[in-house]
Amino acid sequence: MADVRYPAVAGAFYESSPRALSAQVASLLNEADCRFRKCKCVISPHAGYIYSGKTAAFAINALEEAKTFVILGPNHTGMGDQFAVMKKGIWKMPMGDVEIDGDVAERIEKSGLADEDEMAHLNEHSIEVQIPFLQKRFKNFKIVPICIMNVDYSIPFLERCIELGKELAAISKRRNISVIASSDFSHYLPLGEAKAKDDKALENILTLDVKNFFAVLETTNASVCGYGPIAVAMQFAKELGLEDIEIIHESSSGDLLGDYTTVVTYKAIGFRQP
Repeated sequence: MADVRYPAVAGAFYESSPRALSAQVASLLNEADCRFRKCKCVISPHAGYIYSGKTAAFAINALEEAKTFVILGPNHTGMGDQFAVMKKGIWKMPMGDVEIDGDVAERIEKSGLADEDEMAHLNEHSIEVQIPFLQKRFKNFKIVPICIMNVDYSIPFLERCIELGKELAAISKRRNISVIASSDFSHYLPLGEAKAKDDKALENILTLDVKNFFAVLETTNASVCGYGPIAVAMQFAKELGLEDIEIIHESSSGDLLGDYTTVVTYKAIGFRQP
């Protein structure tokens, strides 16, 4: 069935059996502090749950309930269009099927800011790993998956991210949507170097300076894999006045084994009304 997207990383990034996955996600969410809630937009990591699951749990726990979650993820596979949205069908997950919000997805596609393309989503994990947390945290929601292939820090790419953020903000004034930007931060650096680069990026995220966010990433030769999705989320937050921004949780792959000589860093960042 062409309109069914099957799991790509079940059994690898997270537990594949419904019971084991439910227990895994419940445990992670139970450990996540719930004080920073009511976020309409978050940044959440997308590594295997043993590495970034705790931070992702903090991010999803901070979200307010919504009828539709627009999940923006980077394209790691190189397959499909640069801005790719699935407009119809379901994502079949171990804990149950999740329906795509065809109305919201179609509006995004008709705006010309994303192309209808299932190929980009087939083997991509960055959106998929957010869904079990949403399933455990909320009920009766739909998703709009948008996969973004980060090609450079060019003005045309930046402008398209900005316009997509504006479009999502306009949609949110008519539809009950929230936004998740899926991204890890620095990759395979000593923790100190990774933190220094992350801090420069975070300065711009916390001030919603989208243009300088791109400029800093390019200047520092950063390795933030979801910078396109983050830029979209930042513009979405800017349009809606989501200026209460907090780094909710931080971690790194080094936390698992206690080796910080080369790490990937993870952030949970929330955006909400002051």
